Amino acid sequence: MTEETHSVPRTRTHNCGELRPSDVGADVVLMGWVHRIRDLGGLTFLDVRDRHGLTQVVARDGSAVLARIKQVRPEYVIGVAGPVERRSEETLNPKIATGEVEVEARALVVLSEARTPPFQIDEETPVSEEVRLRYRYLDLRRARMRENIGLRHRITMAVRNSLDADGFWEIETPLLTKSTPEGARDYLVPSRLHAGEFYALPQSPQIFKQILMVSGMDRYFQIVKCFRDEDLRADRQPEFTQIDVEMSFVDEEAVFAAVERLMQAVFHVLGKEVPAPFPRLTYDEAMTRYGSDKPDLRFAMPIQDVSGVFREGRFKVFRELVARGGSVRALVVPGAGRQSRAQIDNLVDEALALGAKGMVWVRQSPEGAIQSSILKAAGEEALAQVVETVGAGRDDLTLIAAGQGYEASVLLGQFRLRLAEREGLIDENRTSLSWVVDFPLMDWSETEQRLVSMHHPFTSPRPEDLDRLEDDPAAVRARAYDLVLNGNEIGGGSIRIHRAELQARIFRLLKISDEEAQARFGFFLDALQYGTPPHGGIALGLDRIVALVAGEPSIRDVMAFPKTSAAVDLMAGSPSSVDRRQLRELHLE
Repeated sequence: MTEETHSVPRTRTHNCGELRPSDVGADVVLMGWVHRIRDLGGLTFLDVRDRHGLTQVVARDGSAVLARIKQVRPEYVIGVAGPVERRSEETLNPKIATGEVEVEARALVVLSEARTPPFQIDEETPVSEEVRLRYRYLDLRRARMRENIGLRHRITMAVRNSLDADGFWEIETPLLTKSTPEGARDYLVPSRLHAGEFYALPQSPQIFKQILMVSGMDRYFQIVKCFRDEDLRADRQPEFTQIDVEMSFVDEEAVFAAVERLMQAVFHVLGKEVPAPFPRLTYDEAMTRYGSDKPDLRFAMPIQDVSGVFREGRFKVFRELVARGGSVRALVVPGAGRQSRAQIDNLVDEALALGAKGMVWVRQSPEGAIQSSILKAAGEEALAQVVETVGAGRDDLTLIAAGQGYEASVLLGQFRLRLAEREGLIDENRTSLSWVVDFPLMDWSETEQRLVSMHHPFTSPRPEDLDRLEDDPAAVRARAYDLVLNGNEIGGGSIRIHRAELQARIFRLLKISDEEAQARFGFFLDALQYGTPPHGGIALGLDRIVALVAGEPSIRDVMAFPKTSAAVDLMAGSPSSVDRRQLRELHLE
């Protein structure tokens, strides 16, 4: 190969993560970004980087390309040609796949020069998220982001392969559709051809995937963009991606089995095996025992009911609350009984900061004597019974709260998570997947002063609860289910309503008139009249799944081009104003 500095072929022979000792002696062409330069005078090393990895290139004193190499800078795009050599023993780099070889530069060409980046690409130095998102094309060159995007691709392919093997067809549904608001606000798109009328970007393909079941498609899936104009939250995106699944002639068990196979395929990408079937908890069990409908089961610390201890006890506050139908709950914190009184008082202050009306504690002294913030009021006998009931040891601390409904459990559930994180009780190497089932069908909205769907209005009630639908709707359970990963809800679904008359009953309970239902969902209600199979499905959050398995705190770190928490694209500068002519064409002021 000639030593002319510009005699590099136009295409590469290998990528920058590919070369191994078996390639020693071969003439190769590499192309990529200059990652790092080490100038030792008569000897210059540079690392060339692409998506696949790094390869070290060396130019020695007397080489025609040495002067050329000294002119390049980090992030220049170059092509380099030369033979593959084995590195000397003292220069081996076991941290990279190509660490046993290097390429001697016989020819080099600069394909593109680069300005000095606003932050280091070759080091994971802290950079503000604002700067990272403004220069996202540079941020994506960094190893962490590159690995996250690669992981997302592999998970997406695993999802497709799993569902394809299970007989699902991938079918696209419209992105310009009818506005059917139920929950978050729609993003609206004005029509140029139909003045004063609008399309909406879908919050979910819900109605279309149910219509596909009416159409006989049997098993559908889609990895689909969804859009929600939500109020600002730290880790929400106005556009996000979900794995959308629907199946005909199924019950909950069939949906669970398909999704569990899918999640096993996802974790296989990580080299992990997750046993199935996943544990199941009812909504009531989850809320009562863990104070959350997305419990983290990687550690124990269940919340326990101790109402019976105080039902006839002398502690008036708890006794009267239990008499009014409330409950008293307890949480055992392993090892926390050794804390000082000041530290325990700080826990009580935390409870008050979380909105608690009060919280009390019980522990045993090293000699076994009962100590408590309500020792005088409740009596040693009752508190000793609490300790025995919850199985607290000598070194443990028992926290007690009371309230109506799930109030006490929710408070203690927040403490359960906070204390487990603080005390290192969570096994970060463990994976916990579980189903939460039997959600309430409806919930009362104080804001709207009406019943609203806990999931969405197309969710089927449990058949055994149908006779209570009009008389006691709050007691009706839904055939709804959520999938929970390590204390995070990653998907939600249900068995759907497939009979038009039942759908009409649900709409009436939700104060949706026949006229409004026809205006919003008419095409779907018409479809139900033409023979609809029993069907159900789920929507899984792809962004959230990838972030969790990658160990990232934010979904923005597993999306190529996310927006800020204020729904702004700092790189492209959107949203932005548009030309007045465009507005006139769209019949907008």
